[in-house]
Amino acid sequence: MKKIIVPIDFSEYSDYALETAAMLAKKNNAEILALHMLEMSEAILTKGENEMQMETVFFLKLAEKRFNEFLDKDYLEGLKVTPIVKHFKVFSEVNEVAKEQGADLVVMGSHGTSGIKEFFIGSNTEKVVRYSEVPVLVIKHNPILTEFDNVVFACDFSEESVSAYINAKNMFESLQSKMHMIYVNLPSENFRSTAEMEGKVVSFLKKADGNLDNLSNVTYVSDYTVEKGITNFSNLVGADLIAIATHGRKGLAHFFEGSISEDIANHSTLPVMTFKI
Repeated sequence: MKKIIVPIDFSEYSDYALETAAMLAKKNNAEILALHMLEMSEAILTKGENEMQMETVFFLKLAEKRFNEFLDKDYLEGLKVTPIVKHFKVFSEVNEVAKEQGADLVVMGSHGTSGIKEFFIGSNTEKVVRYSEVPVLVIKHNPILTEFDNVVFACDFSEESVSAYINAKNMFESLQSKMHMIYVNLPSENFRSTAEMEGKVVSFLKKADGNLDNLSNVTYVSDYTVEKGITNFSNLVGADLIAIATHGRKGLAHFFEGSISEDIANHSTLPVMTFKI
């Protein structure tokens, strides 16, 4: 892990994310890219070119000053921190910056959402999770520790999840974490017998790893929803982190189908790391 992006909105939650990123950066000798999206109003964007340029420069200078003050943290001492200011608050742009910079991880703070607001607005973190092609670590609280000794990786063990699994395995090997893998069996049309689940996992691991060395790390969980299955198992094993693959649905498909990974990122009290399928 060489570069970690932390989107900054100057809230306490972005402070939590920044401190978590600092701990990870020190452990991996990584650089932190502190990213602030400068939201420009329609009123400014519709003004004349010269007037718009003057106001843009003013807001950029203001953001730079506030940025410097926000980044004046004791826990960043000794780390390489690069501030980046973008003009528009477009959450797909976090992914563009990640690709441009060759980042390995995005760390974001989130207070989560619930109820009607979650359907119609969603959280900024949820939008980044949806667009990001690099792993996203979602932090809810002031970081107490970031050792992540016990990690639960939830997977449906489908062929399309192979790349997400490989990325997760490499990530947690670098962090020296023990990765518990779970398959959640639901009482629905997707219900599988024990033999069917085991057969699917065996085929998956042969394709992903070329061996069955990790078969003993897979647990089969039965629950009413995938989210409950993951949460209950994570509590049982004393997990420090939940990891999950995400399809990154966009538009109407996301509205009507929802996303398990985004639900967990929103609702879990544990840190959550998502990997794009």
